[in-house]
Amino acid sequence: MDQNNILGDSVLNSKYFNPDYLFDKGVTFFKSLSNVTTPTSILPLYNTILIFLAIFFIVIIFYCVIRMFEIRKKEHHYLEQEIAEYAHKQKEKERKAQQNEEISKNPRWIKTLNYLFSEHESDWKLAVIEADSMLEDLLAQLGFKGETLGDKLKSTDQIKFRSLTLAWEVHTIRNRIAHEGTSFYLSQKEAKRVIAVYESIFREYGYI
Repeated sequence: MDQNNILGDSVLNSKYFNPDYLFDKGVTFFKSLSNVTTPTSILPLYNTILIFLAIFFIVIIFYCVIRMFEIRKKEHHYLEQEIAEYAHKQKEKERKAQQNEEISKNPRWIKTLNYLFSEHESDWKLAVIEADSMLEDLLAQLGFKGETLGDKLKSTDQIKFRSLTLAWEVHTIRNRIAHEGTSFYLSQKEAKRVIAVYESIFREYGYI
């Protein structure tokens, strides 16, 4: 038997392992499949479906574009509101700061007034305590000696410190707040009167 014939009949020399043969068969198969699944009679139906799909996707695109512009518009409007609100808050802060400067440049006095105009009685008492502490610092700056405010007041007289009587009056109220605690009632009206006395002393010496 011829050696070439033996090789031709072998598995390794089979036509199913020939790339050219397989490629030709694949092309023939897909052509036949195309002829079966897409006959000329249904091509108009395919075209119609494709047109509807195209229209559908065009509508979707237009809808997305319109929604994008609406969202951008809302974001722009929201941003304008945020900027306007921020500017308003800044103006309010500047206005309050200006008002505080007109009242006093002493931050401790501003703190005292914030306590005074609170809605809580405990804060009204804190206003008196803070004002009394400021009075002690004022007397120290004026050169009066003593460990406490009471000691400083005892070391002076009406000639050296014209507001001595008023200072003793409000300092006594401060001591009652400190010693009696919650049992000592202080109305806001009375607290305002006491703070007004401190204010008159401070303004006399340019402390606030």
